[in-house]
Amino acid sequence: MLSAKILIVDDEKAVNHLIKSHAQKEGFLAFSAHSGSECLKIVKEKQPDLILLDNALPDMTGVEVCLEIRKTNNVPILFLSRKTEEVDKIVALSVGGDDYITKPFMSGELMARIKAHLRRQRSNGSNNSHAEEAEETVHQFPGLAVNIQTREVIVSGQHVSLTAKEFDIFALLITQPRRIHSAEQIFEHVWKTNAIGNDARTVMVYMSTLRKKVECDPNNPKYIVNIRRVGYKFNHHLLPEAKN
Repeated sequence: MLSAKILIVDDEKAVNHLIKSHAQKEGFLAFSAHSGSECLKIVKEKQPDLILLDNALPDMTGVEVCLEIRKTNNVPILFLSRKTEEVDKIVALSVGGDDYITKPFMSGELMARIKAHLRRQRSNGSNNSHAEEAEETVHQFPGLAVNIQTREVIVSGQHVSLTAKEFDIFALLITQPRRIHSAEQIFEHVWKTNAIGNDARTVMVYMSTLRKKVECDPNNPKYIVNIRRVGYKFNHHLLPEAKN
């Protein structure tokens, strides 16, 4: 954790410097970029372990930068933005962002989120290193197949690309299909940290993007069921043992 490399991308120099200072106090090796092009250059040269990406840069949008990074790199990307509209969060997460943090934010919360994402990334890396040795677990349902080890999702015969967080949420629901998970429980399981503030709202945004990718009709979902005022679960009626 102490040697993790953090890239801070924000053209507001005071904000950039402040975040960098807090990151260094936590023991991280921090780099700064003030534009999208500078960010892409540092990503290629330094291979950071996590990126904090402002969505309003002088030469590119954060979404454009994220799309470019995702062509070759699965590094965790945490969007920073003053925009609070749900549509902005949905766009950021749907292009491969791992989190969306609204400015202004508390430095303690930001550092906690960074640590949680790094823990998750390292856990995924460890699991993937043993994937070939482990017996593959493929969950199959009508029109859907999910390989937990290879993190592949096939809907109606077509491969569907999910972000790391989208897959983790989907895998949680699939592997515990009879359990209802609250938004807070999903956040704490996937992000590996306590849910605070608007974290439940973050899960709702992820669930919206996930449904758009795996459901033929997101407004009338077949796989991910919403239990009003309680949480989410996988449609257990699709389980093999549930068939007549």
